[in-house]
Amino acid sequence: MVETGGARVNRPDRRQLHWDMVDLEGLLPKDHRARVVWEFVLGLDLAPLYAQIKAREDQAGRPATDPPLLVSLWLYATLEGVGSARLLERLCRSDVAYRWLCGGVSVNHHTLSDARVDNEVLLDGWLTESVAALAAEGLISLEEIAVDGTKLQAAAGRGSFRGSEGLASYERAAAARVARLKAEIDADPGAHEAARRAAVERAEREVVERAAKAKATLEKLRTERAEQAETHGKAEAKKGEPKASTTDPEARLMRFADGGVRPGYNLQLACVPGADVIVAVMMTDRRNDTGLAGPMVDAIAERYGEPPDRLLVDTKYATQDDIIALGERPDGPVRVYTPPPSDSDTATAASKRKREQRRDKEPPILQEWRKRMASDDGRRVMRRRRHIETVNGNLKNRGLGRLNVRGLLKTQCVALLHALAHNLWRAHVLRQAAA
Repeated sequence: MVETGGARVNRPDRRQLHWDMVDLEGLLPKDHRARVVWEFVLGLDLAPLYAQIKAREDQAGRPATDPPLLVSLWLYATLEGVGSARLLERLCRSDVAYRWLCGGVSVNHHTLSDARVDNEVLLDGWLTESVAALAAEGLISLEEIAVDGTKLQAAAGRGSFRGSEGLASYERAAAARVARLKAEIDADPGAHEAARRAAVERAEREVVERAAKAKATLEKLRTERAEQAETHGKAEAKKGEPKASTTDPEARLMRFADGGVRPGYNLQLACVPGADVIVAVMMTDRRNDTGLAGPMVDAIAERYGEPPDRLLVDTKYATQDDIIALGERPDGPVRVYTPPPSDSDTATAASKRKREQRRDKEPPILQEWRKRMASDDGRRVMRRRRHIETVNGNLKNRGLGRLNVRGLLKTQCVALLHALAHNLWRAHVLRQAAA
């Protein structure tokens, strides 16, 4: 016991039992971000989620967690930079905003994890509906779209990448480990036998599935290398054997902006410059963005019924063939804004003459593109593309830079969740500004 020297103090007594009266509604300010998230979720079409619930009023069974609660928790957690289901579970017990969202309902990390990655189609539809609502209100226009790719670090280590021999060795070691576990269970058939057997069967199944996916990835990489060797034979010959990860078979080794090579995914984002609203996301395993302009415009046209009038992309994102194809779309031409490759300053007069002659014979769409990008108006439009870098930065500041789920489908779900969270807050800001 600490001596007080005669001072009179109130000391904590943690053994004293007492009742607490908690007013969750009064603890959270009226303009708190959690309330904005809750109102947004209540406006979504949640019928498909309720249809998935097996517990019904006329049947026995434990009630399920209310779907709006799970969606709200993940959207709010995403805005706060929380990407771990276990951390989110703890916050639901200790943080006022999360407790307000829960309203006395307890959640566990298993339920939270499943809710995040099980509804890709629904998340995709909500993104489309929310963007279309903003366009209908006149808060954004879909005439001009900026597109960019950003690398995200996968939930796998470089040591998990193996070639053909390494993959075969992995399968043998995994089979031996599962056999040992089965032998231990047979030797000690005591308590928790059913749970232990289920764990062994699950482990065996996951090993087989990951190995099969890794093999498929290896075949895909070999096919891509054979295609590249036809035009870049010397460069491909210098590369080592293709490898695939046994932890996340769909991840690729990619070079990031800092020069490091790490397992990752390449996220394609399309947004409205200025309003900074995300209109489409596409998770890929591509190491570069070349040739992805067409698929992204197709995705935007499918979502919103028509393609954008103007597409703003970085150098090399859209090839000349892409510029021509986009300019000739039957559902509406798309004018591409992307800087042309710089001309060599050391070229001889003869080389410059030949270059001009080739360009005189180019299709009219390419000639128009070169004139557009050489004009002051074209450069002014192109400067608006920098807004997408701000969107990329915001998403990574909220934790999207490093993924903690595996596979294209699950990482796409996480990207859609980030896009929804980003958009709901941007919509809140835009509506306040308009008011």
